[in-house]
Amino acid sequence: MAGIGAVSWFWSANRIAKQAVSEPEEAVVSQTAIVQEGVGKERFSFGVQGDSHPERAGKMFSSGLYETTLRNVANVRPAFYFLSGDDFSIEKLIENKSYSQQAVDEVYLTQKKFLDALSIPKYLVNGNHEQEAKYLLDGTDSNPAVLARNAREKYFDSPGTENGYYSFVYGDALFVVIDFYWHSDIAVDNTAGVTKTAGGKGNRNLWDVTLGDTQYRWFKQTLEGSAAKYKFVFAHHVLGTGRGGIEEAKLYEWGGYDQKGIWEFDAMRPGWELPIHQLMAKSGVTIFFQGHDHLFARQELDGVVYQEVPTPADDTYTAFNRGAYMSGVVMPNAGFLNVAVSPDAVSVDYVRSFLPKDESVQNRNGGVGYSYSIKRRDL
Repeated sequence: MAGIGAVSWFWSANRIAKQAVSEPEEAVVSQTAIVQEGVGKERFSFGVQGDSHPERAGKMFSSGLYETTLRNVANVRPAFYFLSGDDFSIEKLIENKSYSQQAVDEVYLTQKKFLDALSIPKYLVNGNHEQEAKYLLDGTDSNPAVLARNAREKYFDSPGTENGYYSFVYGDALFVVIDFYWHSDIAVDNTAGVTKTAGGKGNRNLWDVTLGDTQYRWFKQTLEGSAAKYKFVFAHHVLGTGRGGIEEAKLYEWGGYDQKGIWEFDAMRPGWELPIHQLMAKSGVTIFFQGHDHLFARQELDGVVYQEVPTPADDTYTAFNRGAYMSGVVMPNAGFLNVAVSPDAVSVDYVRSFLPKDESVQNRNGGVGYSYSIKRRDL
């Protein structure tokens, strides 16, 4: 496909440039430029899947259903495909203290064998179970976060490996991926190696979960500096943790308020103009895509669609965490989203996946379970 080589070049050049400077974090603002890719592509589609969780066989993952979903993706023929995170869990390795580069590589190779069924570019989003996270860094090259990053670089030609965030332009659409895990000093969600019975997340101060100043400035510049008709933002979840979509959008650096409804943004994020949600609304973001919650849910807040992406391989066909969504359209797994972009509108199809034994008149593999359109929004 035309233009993909440009993305590969940008990623490699960005990595080389960052390795050459003494302060790589500050260098990201100038080095992470937007690549103009697919110029002239007025009509195209892209696919998005939610958490695949291959480590959860029998609970949320069926290899046969995953293969079915990826065949459905290939049949639709999108230009490229996004994974929303939690596709390469190394947590058992950490819990058992059995992590090594070879062991982590095997986790990534397991996923790659499935994804090799698609001959289109794949764009990765960092999730909590990948444990590519700042809090694990200890100054060595043998800690789990570095091992995971090495595996991602080795097996997937996706940008953002070193800092988790990146952007590109395809046709007249801007694509932006943001990341909390590489930029927060605390464990954003679960702590690797700590079981649920050994300790919870309740003692966290979620103001400590952050994009960081550098990423925020980059995010703001990227959104505000783009004249694209459509803007799509991806993260594993609102703030990288919690459950729900717009229910969480008012909180902390995403929305500015604490859990008691007190506005704390100005004090907690000095120098930041707006919380993340308000920045997306002001900048005309079309859809914010997230995973983590393991179901399909479409909501809208201040003109921004919040789209929770279904899992591709859940043969229990469950809407996990349904209770966290107080409004919107909510549906069970499994499948993927096909997003068609045209000059006047964006249409989103939830393409369902079913094993042959589970098909019925109502549940047809490859059928569209839900569809909606968004007209071009002129600011």
